[in-house]
Amino acid sequence: MTEELEVLQGAISAVVYQNAENGYAVLRLHVGGGQNITVVGTIPLPVVGEQLMVTGRWSTHPNYGKQFEAEFLERLMPQSSAEILSYLSSRVIRGIGPRMAARIVDQFGDATLQIMEREPQRLSEVPGISRKKALEIGEAFRLQVGIRQLMEFFALHHLPAELAVRVYKLYGESTIQLLYDDPYLLMEEGLEAPFAAVDRFAIDLGVSADDPRRAEAGILYELNYNLTAGHSFLPQEKLVAATAQLLTVEPPVAEQAVERLLEGQRLVRETLAGILVIYLPRLHEAECCCAERLLAFGMQEFPAPGDLEGMIRRIGKESGIAYSLEQQQAIREAATSGLLLITGGPGTGKTTILNGILALLGQMGRRCLLAAPTGRAAKRLSEVTGEEASTIHRLLEATIDPNTGNMFFARDADNPLKADTVIVDEMSMVDVELLYALLQAVPGNKQLILVGDADQLPPVGPGFPFSDMLRSQMLPTIRLTEIFRQAQQSLIVMNAHRVNRGEMPDLKTVDSDFFFLRRKSEESVWELIRDLCAQRLPRNMGIPSEQIQVLSPTRKGGVGTVHLNQILQAALNPGAPDKKERVFGEFTFREGDRVMQIRNNYDLMWKKTDGSAVGCGVFNGDIGRITKIDPAAETMTLLFDDREAEYDFTQLNELEPAYAMTVHKSQGSEYRAVILAVWNGSPYLLSRSILYTAITRARELLILVGREETVAVMTRNAKKNRRYTGLKLRLQGKVG
Repeated sequence: MTEELEVLQGAISAVVYQNAENGYAVLRLHVGGGQNITVVGTIPLPVVGEQLMVTGRWSTHPNYGKQFEAEFLERLMPQSSAEILSYLSSRVIRGIGPRMAARIVDQFGDATLQIMEREPQRLSEVPGISRKKALEIGEAFRLQVGIRQLMEFFALHHLPAELAVRVYKLYGESTIQLLYDDPYLLMEEGLEAPFAAVDRFAIDLGVSADDPRRAEAGILYELNYNLTAGHSFLPQEKLVAATAQLLTVEPPVAEQAVERLLEGQRLVRETLAGILVIYLPRLHEAECCCAERLLAFGMQEFPAPGDLEGMIRRIGKESGIAYSLEQQQAIREAATSGLLLITGGPGTGKTTILNGILALLGQMGRRCLLAAPTGRAAKRLSEVTGEEASTIHRLLEATIDPNTGNMFFARDADNPLKADTVIVDEMSMVDVELLYALLQAVPGNKQLILVGDADQLPPVGPGFPFSDMLRSQMLPTIRLTEIFRQAQQSLIVMNAHRVNRGEMPDLKTVDSDFFFLRRKSEESVWELIRDLCAQRLPRNMGIPSEQIQVLSPTRKGGVGTVHLNQILQAALNPGAPDKKERVFGEFTFREGDRVMQIRNNYDLMWKKTDGSAVGCGVFNGDIGRITKIDPAAETMTLLFDDREAEYDFTQLNELEPAYAMTVHKSQGSEYRAVILAVWNGSPYLLSRSILYTAITRARELLILVGREETVAVMTRNAKKNRRYTGLKLRLQGKVG
């Protein structure tokens, strides 16, 4: 490679490769004289036809030969009508295809781009373009130009390219100037910016190590980061120490930042169990209000119907069930309690009780609403009860504020749910913020029934409210312990209870619904899992591959979900000339793939396949199938059961392949068959609660593949990461 920088100018003739996550691209640049040069580097969102001025150096790649490595670039907007037509025909602006591009350029010629930016309403002079469409095109053009400029700015400062879209939508055209004034604006909630990259950027701009803005950003980052570990707060001493270490400053710098943030009401300090703790205000409000509302519901009682015992007997007779004493007590309590917690492991009759309660409340004339934390859990709740159930987010009518882009719930204290009883299943998955929103929307004179298994994994979000409620012993609770005879025939059920008690599961029985297949190498584990999914279970047991879910405790390694998804995709949905694909990160999305939404998107539009309804919102954990990839329009269409949603390629970071998923991601779901990889891994992930949760995901068949020693390690490892949460203490009145 030569040391001298050179400058090349030309039009992009082809985009060979681009990575939407980091902006890296391989281009063919037409520099005149019929010469096309290969250019590589960080060139976000390149488009065929656009003009570039690229500064860089020549190098020789061992496989691809001579190429130009771009270090800096300047985009030169096309000037002539022919250049503009080529630029717009590439669908760089959403809503404009080749034919519309031709009509627009015919109308405005060399002034086309100036019109689009400054007088977009004039686009309505073009046949087939309404005034509304014209303004939408103008907005899309300004957004595209602004985001590209911001991406280039981010690339220059080594900030993630995909962050630019979120930042631009928040701060608009003044983004770059605002970031020069305060680079820590990038740490605003919802932007999901990596602190280390933002901190380097700030220091590059001259921010000193002990700058108050830096210290305050560090404190807020530590608190927000620890929400992802489940903590509702942090002890002040730990928060100061962690921030001082993060920023490489003395603890007094972090202590002073805490005091300033407290003074500005951006933090809340309280004493819990004799320790000073620090909350983000919204978490403090959520926890305090949850405790207050739960205690109020728990103190409520409703009059029992005159013939309650007779009603319970008749319901049992009509359903052909002889209720146990525990079950009778649960149904009886549901008639009179303002709040009822029901908990128990597999085979203890939670579903039977739920159906009995619904029958009783129906006879009492009470209107019930059913919900669960995820779409899959809600679907399962509907299947086992025969009643309509929704996600908690849909129940509360999650909505996006068009002015701020923030999510809020339309159902709240001022617009409560219209129901006498609200029943929520899979409560172990509900974090403290979602519980707060739910409690706000249930009128104080109504009833709340919460059902779950406290031994499942805790929620992904902060807190563990269902466990706190049960451990407080302050709220009406039914604990189911009896395993029914029919359930005792299932080795899945019995092994789940063995694991929960810390006993080794039965791995030797081979004529039931639970099998252990020993393998001695990582390669043999994933090879067997592939064969089970692609051939053996579909052929020998009649279980289609789409009804098999592969689970792993970890994402990494040969039997982690990343690698398993790659080898399962190759076996179950191999590439073909008639299947379109899109590369994103370390995975190639392909038509026909099974994928999962990995974050809540409240404003993504969907429509029912039968045309009966449209709506907004696809949520973390929803599983869909890719039905169409349109490279020209840069969109991907997914089918979620009977709902169809269209993603543009900038949203692909919200999706993951779902042939294999982590045990954490499987919470709240039930699958006909589950295959669990049990191999070496982090002690944090090889735990009893993860093994127990994985076992309880299987309805008909569970297969463990791997090492018996790993199963033993997971069974023994009862250690649970401590979560800092104050709900239990608040329910017990032990605050201060």
